[in-house]
Amino acid sequence: MVREERLQLILKQLSKENKVRLEQLSILLNVSEDTVRRDIKVLGSQGLLKEVRGGALANSPSPHHYRDREKYDLGQKQAVALKALSFLRDGHVVFFDGGTSVVALAACLPKNLKITVVTNSFPVVSVLEDHPNVEVIFAGGRLCKVSFTAIGEDAINTLKSVRADICFLGVCSIHHVIGITAKDYEDAQIKKIMIAQALKTVALSTIEKPAQRKLFV
Repeated sequence: MVREERLQLILKQLSKENKVRLEQLSILLNVSEDTVRRDIKVLGSQGLLKEVRGGALANSPSPHHYRDREKYDLGQKQAVALKALSFLRDGHVVFFDGGTSVVALAACLPKNLKITVVTNSFPVVSVLEDHPNVEVIFAGGRLCKVSFTAIGEDAINTLKSVRADICFLGVCSIHHVIGITAKDYEDAQIKKIMIAQALKTVALSTIEKPAQRKLFV
């Protein structure tokens, strides 16, 4: 079997299971694990999968930049947002993370709901600026131009000063063993602080996020 055929079979197997292991592919392709490892490296260099120890994981199909994500999978995000409303009560102090699913939740908050939202997300602030009964506390800091969120020490210190009833977390990816992961280190730190400072965390995830994995936990 020539390399091009092997590469296609690896991608086909990955599309079925979202992950592949060296020993599994070695048997399937009837080649050594070293050969499989080199094939995975080729596919990884092309951005077609994520190399991990002992195999590879499928890339998340969702785009990374906020401007691209805000138009992606709108129907699912709306359904997730409407379901998340059931967790909210008057008087709650709530963390809103920077994900587009969280922005969808902010956009559908009932006008008579009285809560305090603490967020590092510029889009969330923009959505809530005209809400008559939601108090907004912005955790400002250095602007991340990919996610349109505030990151860094100033944002973290603001979040650490708050005890929230609920954290609504925008999910980049979920792995069945590792849990929620993020592509950016500083985004992961913000998520950790929000989770630690909240009594309850609700992860807003669309259907393709489970079984995916990014770099930081």
